[in-house]
Amino acid sequence: MRGLDETSGSLFSYVDLEERIPPRHPLRKIRQVVNDALASLDADFETLYTDFGRPSIPPERLIRASLLQILFSVRSERQLMEQMDYNLLFRWFVGLGIDDPVWVPTVFTKNRDRLLTTDMSRKVMAAILAHREVAPLLSDEHFSVDGTLIKAWASMKSFQPKAEATPPDDEGPGDPPALNTTLEPAPSETPAETDPMHHDSRRHRNAEVDFKGEKRSNATHASVTDPDARLYKKSPGTGAVLCFMGHALMENRNGFVVQGDLTQAEGHAERKAALDMIHRHSPGSTRQLTLGADKGYDAAGFVSDLRQACVTPHVAQKSRYSAIDGRTTRHEGYALSQKHRKKIEEPFGWAKTVGGMAQTMYRGVERVRSRFILTMAANNLARLPRLLGA
Repeated sequence: MRGLDETSGSLFSYVDLEERIPPRHPLRKIRQVVNDALASLDADFETLYTDFGRPSIPPERLIRASLLQILFSVRSERQLMEQMDYNLLFRWFVGLGIDDPVWVPTVFTKNRDRLLTTDMSRKVMAAILAHREVAPLLSDEHFSVDGTLIKAWASMKSFQPKAEATPPDDEGPGDPPALNTTLEPAPSETPAETDPMHHDSRRHRNAEVDFKGEKRSNATHASVTDPDARLYKKSPGTGAVLCFMGHALMENRNGFVVQGDLTQAEGHAERKAALDMIHRHSPGSTRQLTLGADKGYDAAGFVSDLRQACVTPHVAQKSRYSAIDGRTTRHEGYALSQKHRKKIEEPFGWAKTVGGMAQTMYRGVERVRSRFILTMAANNLARLPRLLGA
């Protein structure tokens, strides 16, 4: 018998979201780890909110929704709210019931910006790595470090000359006239009827700009869209772009990112961030750690700072004037570090293809840093179901 293609509304709904999610779905293990990690941060959440006023979006749900946006490559908060309205999987992961309303996108964005600071993103990453099932997967002695460029949300047309300081005797547009000046009425001219129609001389907001022959640098120019972005190129022969520089510290056993950072793009940023991350991850450590890195970290000052911090610099040697000698390269561990350090490119690739970090949609180094660290935490979560056999 043929079924009828008729739709009839039901008075009651008995949908259990828990039964709709497959038992072997990867998000089940991810949600378990995230819930346990957020439960350990309950005291930190309590200090951020007062005991009175209108209730905000629960911080646990806000962080779950932000992680979901990264894991499923949702390009905007407005699209995230739209999908959360009809996607049962999204509702289940975030913690919304089948009849719970979703949030207004602008309200979600404001609450997220207040909660997900750089410090909170680092706490979320640390809580995930400290989970009872995740901690045994990590190495606490052997690490690798590297950096990558994150394209800023600013075009090359926005990279304009910096405004010069106004001369002391130059009155601004809003300054009153000097006392010794007399105001003369401006002559009023009546246009003749035969004069041509006036054309607006203002430039179009997306007018063509020719940069040929113009010397531009970070010392003389700045982006009016994102002043924190810097003009930089990672290697010779490539074009310079407005960007930030993201950094990651990876443990070598399973390739989890244990520390993340983001700075303005400049020549010494990678080495400075590497020292900060290794000190932040293992403060005051007396054990002999190892740190693998590429040739960009082969600098005498950086190698000396690592040795003073009880860290063996397994840095790739430059062809000339290398700070790494036979004391380091003769050991078998040096070759192993050089082999494992290449895995750090995988989190960077995932962040740019899946996590939306090829070109960030955020402005300002603080907001981009917070998002970059949360994206590195999401990359760790994406690898958990396979490693834990979920």
